[in-house]
Amino acid sequence: MPNCALSQVRHLLDFPPQRWHICDVSVNKLEQLQNLLRSYGSCLIAYSGGVDSVFLAYVAHQILGGKALAVLADSPSLPRRELAEATAIAEQFSIPLRIVRTNEFNNAEYLANPNNRCYFCKHELFAELEPLARAEKFAVIAYGENASDVGDHRPGAKAAGEFQVRAPLKEAGLTKADIRALSAQLGLPTADKPQMACLSSRIPYGETVTPEKLLMIEQAEYVLRDLGFYDVRVRHHELNSKQSLARIEVGAEEMPKLLAKNNFTEVADALKKIGYAHVTLDLQGYRRGSLNEPIIFQRAGVAHQA
Repeated sequence: MPNCALSQVRHLLDFPPQRWHICDVSVNKLEQLQNLLRSYGSCLIAYSGGVDSVFLAYVAHQILGGKALAVLADSPSLPRRELAEATAIAEQFSIPLRIVRTNEFNNAEYLANPNNRCYFCKHELFAELEPLARAEKFAVIAYGENASDVGDHRPGAKAAGEFQVRAPLKEAGLTKADIRALSAQLGLPTADKPQMACLSSRIPYGETVTPEKLLMIEQAEYVLRDLGFYDVRVRHHELNSKQSLARIEVGAEEMPKLLAKNNFTEVADALKKIGYAHVTLDLQGYRRGSLNEPIIFQRAGVAHQA
């Protein structure tokens, strides 16, 4: 499948036409999710403040009350604004929340950034959640993988399997489009929130992950978001030991805005002040998981053209 076709499929999964229309299928899936959560009796939810985990935590709280606890993992890969927003949402909807500190940055395998880096991150997360669930007698640990994630490169799912972590959204057949639509109906502010993978996902596999790089990426993406851009990624590429390049991805429909007036100059100047020697724009635009494309194409037996 060509790059453009893969991007279009992913875009439709996230934003199908008339996406806020609630059909009977979505309602039935919500009922399946509610029944699943009810069958757990109690549940600890891996919470990030993103579209999926907010929806899951909200529904779990509605079904299980005090027998559901959202747990937010804090580390250098979580932007500070995301931490503040996730905490505020939990408070707004009275979702019980615990914040824990994870230590994936003490793991040399994680820092080496292999193409299964997410495995080490999720393994650290679930290793932190398992004793907490046991100590406080939560029957199930759940996380926000959904039915649209099937077929993507998701090493974290292996870690979930090793810890017997459940994926109730996926089990109920809820796609990203379903979750966004139902979130809108429930009044959740994340209904139209952009995809927000961890900051480490901006660094190409094989290039070392460091807190310093993640801070540069975080600050660079703030520059673009503060200018009103919705779909934003700043991919961090090491040129040598002293220089790095920022490869900006924005939504295809947002490119004219970036190139208009003096926006491109303002962005370039701001990113150079952050520490980037060179600033480029990816003409293919934002693609969810673009750094995974070579892996996905290899699996599909399709030649990948960078």
